[in-house]
Amino acid sequence: MNSITRYNPFRDLLDMRDTMNRMLERDFFGSTMFRSDWDLALDVAEKPDQFVVKASIPGINPDDLEITYNNNVLTIKGEVKGENEEKDTKYHIQERWSGSFSRSISLPSGVKADDIQASYQAGILTLHLPKKEEVKPRRISIKSEEPKMIEGSFGNGKKNK
Repeated sequence: MNSITRYNPFRDLLDMRDTMNRMLERDFFGSTMFRSDWDLALDVAEKPDQFVVKASIPGINPDDLEITYNNNVLTIKGEVKGENEEKDTKYHIQERWSGSFSRSISLPSGVKADDIQASYQAGILTLHLPKKEEVKPRRISIKSEEPKMIEGSFGNGKKNK
């Protein structure tokens, strides 16, 4: 049995746009030709006393990183330096990226900016951002007072509790 499909010209335009995007993003060998800024992947975790930020930045010299914290915004900037290409070398695939990158994230207020620590090991940048005392969660204790006993007396002189 045949079915009738309603014609939608916008679907054809979207398909054509997607095809053009795929063609422009890839060269003949399958590697990416055009790239915008490098998207730095981050993990941001919150602990009771600090925020921990981890970024994967393999192959970069830690001296080429710039880390700033201003107005509750953490910014990580860096540059991956490219190699000098030799004139008689023909690349079949060239996927390693070089250039500058930057990533900014907004954190809740209450970070001790002077106590931020950074470490870099095996291509992982780890930042420890301690919280200020006033924003750390606190356990509130409940004070309970024993109910007071009321003493009274009846007409017979005996005390009643």
